[in-house]
Order: sequence, then C-alpha cells, then structure tokens
Amino acid sequence: MASDGSGNQSAAARRTPAGAAVLREDKTEAIRAAVFEELAAVGFARMSIEGIARRAGVGKTAVYRRWRSKLHLVLDVVSAVAAAGMPTPDTGSLAGDVRMLLEVAARALRHPMASQIIPDLLAEAARSPELAGALKAALHDSQEGVATAMVARAVERGEIPAGADGRLALDLLTGPLYWRLLVVRDEVPKGYLDALAASVVAALGAE
Repeated sequence: MASDGSGNQSAAARRTPAGAAVLREDKTEAIRAAVFEELAAVGFARMSIEGIARRAGVGKTAVYRRWRSKLHLVLDVVSAVAAAGMPTPDTGSLAGDVRMLLEVAARALRHPMASQIIPDLLAEAARSPELAGALKAALHDSQEGVATAMVARAVERGEIPAGADGRLALDLLTGPLYWRLLVVRDEVPKGYLDALAASVVAALGAE
C-alpha cells in the first residue's frame, strides 16, 4: 500500500470502505419533499414507500436506508417542522406581536398542501400514539413556547396583568383560524385578522 514516507497512509487508502452506504443529503431532502407532496395527494393511509420513492426520483432502497417505515418517515418530517418552529415576534407591543403571529399562522394554514395534510394527519393520529405525540410537538408544544414568551414580555411591559396564560393565548390565536381555514374552509375576510388580534389582546386582560 502506498505511503507518504512518515507511516501515514495515502488519501486514497483513507477513502470510505467499499460497500459502505453514503447517504447523500440531496436525496434525503428530495425524499422529505416527496413525503409532503404524497401526503397532500393521497393521504397517509394510501401513501406508500413506492410512491414516495417514485415522486422523489429514487429507488425504494434509498428510502429504506434512511427510514424503516412510512410512519417513521412521517415522524421525522413532522419533527423537522417542529424544530423549525414559529418565529417569536418582538414588535414592542402585545397587539403587534399577536397580529404578526396571526399573519404567519394564517399564511401557513392557507397553503394548499397544509390544508390537505394537517387534517389527514390529525385523523391518523387518533390511531397512532407515536404520530399523535409528534403532531403535538409540531403543532402545539413548539408554538406554546412562542406564545408564553410573547405573554411574558407583555407582562413585563405592563400591558397585561401577571399570571396571564400563554396557553390560552395560543388557543385563542390558532383555534379560530384552524376552524375557519381547515374545518369550515372559508376565506379570511378583510379586517378579520385585525379584529381577531384585538379580541385576543382583550381576552388576555389588556387595558
């Protein structure tokens, strides 16, 4: 074997051993994107590894090297969404923060893919504790931290009384939007987000 004279092996000798699996990041991201597209197109129950692989332009083996089942693949994708989280607003006022969060949430829920995927996964979560836990982290726990921080800052500014409930704030922020956009599937009329923001601020005890 070639040597550089100091006992160290050459760069060629230090290459990845033949047969070792190298997971290309571009393929991984293509598979993750395909999961969202497949969920929106056919739903979790009809989704298959074959369909995901075909949509991603990879072989089934490429998917199975990374995830052992479609459930674990979806769990990974949902967890990645949770890690991304909702941005924490800091506009200088509770009203401004609430309005910004409503705008972000409304934009996300209006997305055609989200409007198909979220209700489908919530229905599936009733039959899968693992999926239910991942969805809770993605759709509630990560956002509750944002709402709690927003409320704490408002308390520090003296806008609302101490003891205001961050969890209540999150319910008031997201509940009406979810109902309107994903259950009733109605449009958000002009001025609706402003009125909803005012209602949330009032409910939290702002004077």
